Amino acid sequence: MELRHLRCFLAVAEELHFARAAERLHIDQSPLSRTIKELEEELGARLFVRTTRSTQLTRAGRLFLEHVQRVFTVLEQARDSVKSAANGFCGQLRIALSDGVTPSRLPALLARSREEDPEVEIRLFEVPLDQQIKGLHSDLYDAGFSMAEDAGDGIIVTPAWEDELMVAVPARHPVLAFKQIPLKEVLRHPLALGDPAVCEGHARQVDRFLRTCGQEPLIAQRVATFDVMMTLVSAGLALGLAGEAHIASSREPGVVARRLAGKPTMLMTYLLRRDTEPSEMLARFIERVDFIDSADELGIPEDLPRDR
Repeated sequence: MELRHLRCFLAVAEELHFARAAERLHIDQSPLSRTIKELEEELGARLFVRTTRSTQLTRAGRLFLEHVQRVFTVLEQARDSVKSAANGFCGQLRIALSDGVTPSRLPALLARSREEDPEVEIRLFEVPLDQQIKGLHSDLYDAGFSMAEDAGDGIIVTPAWEDELMVAVPARHPVLAFKQIPLKEVLRHPLALGDPAVCEGHARQVDRFLRTCGQEPLIAQRVATFDVMMTLVSAGLALGLAGEAHIASSREPGVVARRLAGKPTMLMTYLLRRDTEPSEMLARFIERVDFIDSADELGIPEDLPRDR
């Protein structure tokens, strides 16, 4: 089995179309089909089911895909490690980001790490939560951040920082008559909320909060990114529920962040790592997570009109 077999398999698995995969690889379709056949013969299993209308992964193909993706991740990390060493770094921390993690303290944390450990390079990987957990178990990542409080056995999950849940409101929307918006008023309007399939932890925390009101929300759309959420808010199509920092980081004009009435609801971001003794580099990084002051570093005002 050669790397060309794995590259061909990965292209077909991601495109689910032999012609598109061949075009992506800059080869003809015939040699691509031969390469996949060679791979299937070596593995003793069919990886794809092809019909005149579609190409689908078999169960064996889906399992193989998980391993192949890790192979290329490891190769990429090996290349990055060499570049890191060539650029004068003495170590590397691989940090995974998943699940709608709030950005409130991350920039300050990275800046402080760079200042205190300039010889350590920090690499960030944006991955789905299940991939982060698998990567932690298989030593693809040293640590990660997520908003999901449960990562299963073998992973230590500790609170990292919290961010206040606020309402993203279109400028000139009637709910802006409230300095702090009662939840019942929010629920009178369509909402843009995070997609649980992409931002599982964020969606779980927000949905848990909404269940306390005993009223079914009117969901205009579930979104995969907060940029899309703020686009819908800016267009006046929905209100958004997100962390203060997510709203603050939006580039959309005409979006105002407004507090909910009552006791503030906080969204928690967690630090995930393997249940083993951390390296000295990782231990220092974990200490910084504990001491970064989100309020001082963030400095977000109470209302955030975006009229640029």
